[in-house]
Amino acid sequence: MSTNRFWAWLALAFGMIYFFVPLIATVEFSLRMRRGVYSFDAYRVVLSDPNFHATFGYSVVMALLTIGMGVILVVPTAYWVRLKLPRWRPIIEFITLLPLVIPAIVIVFGYVRMFNTSSILPLTGTASGTNLLLMLGYTTLALPYMYRAVDTGLRAIDVATLTEAAQSLGAGWLTIMTRVILPNVLVAVLSGAFLTFAIVIGEFTMAALLNRPAFGPYMQLLGANRAYEPAALAVIAFAITWACMGLIQLVTRFSRHTQAAR
Repeated sequence: MSTNRFWAWLALAFGMIYFFVPLIATVEFSLRMRRGVYSFDAYRVVLSDPNFHATFGYSVVMALLTIGMGVILVVPTAYWVRLKLPRWRPIIEFITLLPLVIPAIVIVFGYVRMFNTSSILPLTGTASGTNLLLMLGYTTLALPYMYRAVDTGLRAIDVATLTEAAQSLGAGWLTIMTRVILPNVLVAVLSGAFLTFAIVIGEFTMAALLNRPAFGPYMQLLGANRAYEPAALAVIAFAITWACMGLIQLVTRFSRHTQAAR
């Protein structure tokens, strides 16, 4: 037992060193913009850049739209599969895993080929159409995480009993979905939403190839032309991602305490 514990702690220590040493080095480098002293000049330059606000705001809006589309698409699908089509569950899971197997660059090239200005549906011909295409692409990338989060939430509740009880009271399918199922899987939906937000904020390939003013291409462009500001921007992006992870933990713990109190 002591030997196993030693190797477990050794593996944990190695993992922490592998993870935190580059992060600490990045933070330290981002503070050296002013020669001879540590300062937050790089952060001040980045946060005062109008392009930072424009691209970050654009990505936030796209993330919210992607979350909305993901909820509309995934929650009814996962609910219906669990309630009426349990044999289709392996097939649906396989389909939702495809974005992890197919590279994003392949997906976006397929979008460009299908929806260019010479096609029947020329989405890339206008800015709004390209934004719609990018949002659908983000929804595809986030599909594995959103589906599994919602499916895990549905496993924790008795879907059939809740549906039968609601139907016995005269509720329709829309009422069942919005007032019975969704509130019971809200924590799972929020977990998938925060993961989706983190994915959209840092995504580069789709936004760059569709020529959209997103946060990912801005990070790459800044990294190609500056020295200290990219390190500061990387720390900011890392903080945003971990803030999303922290919110997932807070929401999950709050839900557990609420259920325990009931």
